[in-house]
Amino acid sequence: MTLIRYLFGRIGGIMLVLAILTVVTYAVFYLSPADPAQLACGRPCTPERLLQARTFMGFDSAWYVQVAEFAVGIVVGRTFGSGPAAIECAAPCFGYSFRLSTPVTDLIFDRLGVTASLAIGAAVLWLIIGVGTGTVSALRRGSVLDRSLMTISIAGVSAPSYLVGLLGILLFGFTLDMVPIGGYSPIGDGMIDWLWHLVLPWCVLALLNAAIYTRLTRGQLLEVLNEDYIRTARAKGLPESRVIPRHALRNVLLPIATVFGLDLGGLLGGAVITEKVFSMPGLGALLLDAVGNLDLPVIVGVTLFSAFLIILANLAVDLCYGLLDPRARRAAVR
Repeated sequence: MTLIRYLFGRIGGIMLVLAILTVVTYAVFYLSPADPAQLACGRPCTPERLLQARTFMGFDSAWYVQVAEFAVGIVVGRTFGSGPAAIECAAPCFGYSFRLSTPVTDLIFDRLGVTASLAIGAAVLWLIIGVGTGTVSALRRGSVLDRSLMTISIAGVSAPSYLVGLLGILLFGFTLDMVPIGGYSPIGDGMIDWLWHLVLPWCVLALLNAAIYTRLTRGQLLEVLNEDYIRTARAKGLPESRVIPRHALRNVLLPIATVFGLDLGGLLGGAVITEKVFSMPGLGALLLDAVGNLDLPVIVGVTLFSAFLIILANLAVDLCYGLLDPRARRAAVR
């Protein structure tokens, strides 16, 4: 019962955070000087046509009524306009792009597969590389290998993602002609083509993020290796092959899991720069196009959906704490 109470408490907190984010996001974009009705009115835009556009889009009421209608639409759906010209937006309705004549939810789900393929593959790659190199660096502290890995990690942390992406395209795409220079091939068209179009974006994201995880793992592991329980385990004669993975790394993974969950959640919301560099039609590209065209419903919808993914990833990390550390599980259910 205590675990159920904990879960309901976290879900309630998530709902509260999402409600606040909905109000703030809606206010920032829809109450800004850029008028969505003005953008959809066309030219010439007479006062009568502007009023019709505002009424049809639901912008003719007070701002708090608009926020309430937007929030309710996420749960139960929404209807824009009335009569034969009415537009139905089924739940979860994150708005309607009048420029593209498509519900924002449909646009998000159409692009989510691209972003998920990019984010999950790169995340697995950078986690393996980062934790692995950080562990080796900590165990070889002060060696040439340690200094070399730290130098590479500093370069990875400092390098802009667009620069690394363009250099990767120049070297492996144009010069060596080893991989495609951009685009995306759905997995339904063939596993090999899907992997081949993603390998370079995966490597670029993995290189940049693995550098952070290398430094984080090294610092945490060096600290843990000085703890009393590690010295006790070694004094009992346990081999390093058991001390490091079962005693040291298990505690190192707790802060790494926190950072990983937030990074993966943020990346699932759209790898804006990487998708643009590699011409991938994901959520990041959708958001950039919406910003360029001032398509406010799409901007609001993608922003809220990205925030939801980050919050969901944070919840998943908290639940994983109990698997990595039984003490965290006992503390959570008290």
